[in-house]
Amino acid sequence: MNKKVVIGMSGGVDSSVAAYLLKRQGYDVIGITMKLTPDDAFYNEKEGGCCSISAVEDARRVAYKLDIPFYVMNFTEVFKDKVIDYFIDDYLKGRTPNPCIACNKHIKFDALLKKAQSLGADYVATGHYCKILKENGRFVIRRSIDDKKDQTYVMYNMTQYQLEHTLMPCGDYEKEHIREIAKEIGLNVFNKRDSEEICFIPDDDHGGFIKRQCPNDIKEGNFVDKQGKFIGKHKGIVYYTIGQRKGLGIAAGKRIFVTDIKADKNEIVLGDEKDIFKSELITKDNNFIPFDRLEEPMEVEAKIRYNAKVSKAVISPMEDGRVKIKFEIPQRAITIGQSAVFYKGDLLVGGGIIDEIQGV
Repeated sequence: MNKKVVIGMSGGVDSSVAAYLLKRQGYDVIGITMKLTPDDAFYNEKEGGCCSISAVEDARRVAYKLDIPFYVMNFTEVFKDKVIDYFIDDYLKGRTPNPCIACNKHIKFDALLKKAQSLGADYVATGHYCKILKENGRFVIRRSIDDKKDQTYVMYNMTQYQLEHTLMPCGDYEKEHIREIAKEIGLNVFNKRDSEEICFIPDDDHGGFIKRQCPNDIKEGNFVDKQGKFIGKHKGIVYYTIGQRKGLGIAAGKRIFVTDIKADKNEIVLGDEKDIFKSELITKDNNFIPFDRLEEPMEVEAKIRYNAKVSKAVISPMEDGRVKIKFEIPQRAITIGQSAVFYKGDLLVGGGIIDEIQGV
């Protein structure tokens, strides 16, 4: 009997070709599009987004073309609880969260995996560009062949159990090859653009989204310099992030940047570009892939956001379970709420949520 796999289908080219590759490999494939957003009238207003009506129909057409079963399943409640509410709460605390990391942790590789297993499936699959391998008796994640599309950064929370029951066939291909396969087998999504916006904020205005959800929590406050001197008024801390220069509305006569967000005082600290370079940080909620826990200092390459380049660093365990990271070269705009992720070559070591910034 063939192994059964449930694949999350977004209507994009990656998950569509992943479904085809799995079927070609002999799996019994079931396509599922997850309904994640609770208000279609707002969230689906931008056609082509991964939560839009057109995305569901694209996925349905691909499933029909591949001759696989297809279902739309409701995950709105858990998505709101674990992703949307978390996203809003973090911004209100002056942090800058990454909702894709929360979605992978709680939705794709937890809620969807459990749903897949309830349907009798052996695996869950996605169109992510990562490679899952078993080495020395342990599952590991290695970077995709296509370095530009690699998505290992958002995978550091995966457990050994989840890795054992997850397939990511696109990790062995370059993006252009994936598009070529889609075209060759007659999938209309072969040239569909990649979705880059936050899926539940199709207009890309996260501040406006948060204000619509909780208007009474967004208050004007003060821009101050690093000595606490008043510079001007800001429209609400949720509109700003560390390193931001544009959209401040301040005529300072020089380039100024957001260097700190003090949610307790409702203040945004502005300063020079040199003020946003730091060399040390502390992460919480850490997870490691090749081993269970960090026991001693370890030399790694680390990155502080999805699109950042890796840089040499030393990670060290702390008594409270957090991890201290010291970079060889100071990093630009380290941001609380984002994730620091660690590598050894193409091996994903692990990562955690940036909780504190230190160093010069």
